[in-house]
Amino acid sequence: MTVKIGIPRGLWFYDYYPLWKTFYEELGAEVVLSNPTNKQILDTGVKNTVDEACLPVKIFHGHVFDLKDKVDYIFVPKMMSVYKREYICPKFCGLPEMVNHSIKDLPPLIDTEINFNKSRNSLKKTIYNFGSYVTKNPIKIKRAYEKALKEYEVYKSEIKEGSFPIDGQLNSKEKKQSDITIAVMGHSYNIYDKYGSMGLINKLKENGINIVTPEMMDYKVVNQHASTLEKKMFWSYGRKLLGTAMYLIEEKNIDGMVYLSSFGCGIDSIIVDLIERKARKKGRLPFLLITVDEHTGEAGVNTRLEAFTDMLEWRKRNEGNLSTHG
Repeated sequence: MTVKIGIPRGLWFYDYYPLWKTFYEELGAEVVLSNPTNKQILDTGVKNTVDEACLPVKIFHGHVFDLKDKVDYIFVPKMMSVYKREYICPKFCGLPEMVNHSIKDLPPLIDTEINFNKSRNSLKKTIYNFGSYVTKNPIKIKRAYEKALKEYEVYKSEIKEGSFPIDGQLNSKEKKQSDITIAVMGHSYNIYDKYGSMGLINKLKENGINIVTPEMMDYKVVNQHASTLEKKMFWSYGRKLLGTAMYLIEEKNIDGMVYLSSFGCGIDSIIVDLIERKARKKGRLPFLLITVDEHTGEAGVNTRLEAFTDMLEWRKRNEGNLSTHG
């Protein structure tokens, strides 16, 4: 009988989904995805998690609930660190415990710890633990992981070339349509979730705006710029966002920046302020912050986004790239 493994369509999903999907399918398991985020999934997540959780965590709980009666296992790894001397958001670290506490009658969770802060030498053991839910054959697990890594590299390279993993599906690269380029900043699980982001990327694309996201940046370039900070940014997502913003502001190859943040995000409470200061002071760059939670209305987001893009278009036509403020 084929083992069914459910993968929730939230949080780390947008960064690593092809890796784990390929891995488990190569081992002979059937991978079952939760449905794309919708009102029902959001409402279910809100009802089945603590009030203090941020929007992406509430959405994740909704996706877990969507899978609970469909699969043998649900994939919820305990992600502590994916880079040396860096950490993931605390809500990632405690995700298996949060999910088990909040949602009753779940199938077993695949909650193996991922922690590269300990040692990358433990990677083989970690991968074996993940694969052992399907097979105990270490050679088969090793081959499956090697195949999964290749698929993952292809996925990352397509994003760098201009594709967007909206709801986990790669959209084809768009041809340059206008002279305006906007950097859409934010955590991948915010900006690529079509429902949670109010369709932000699609709205900009429909208006012919060229879009740059942090996932399109070269890892070395991001690290190089992030390392110029006075103190090391030890949150991995924060480092990526700061490094990306600093590079784009310095290169002056964008016309504006939109940052999509979820209300109550501890990392964003620091990162947004740092990026906005650098954008306005050093880059003299128009900056728009959009903060969302489960109560946010799409009409309000549309109004602010339209006003922002209209201002950029007016500035491009009439100001010769001079600042519209100050």
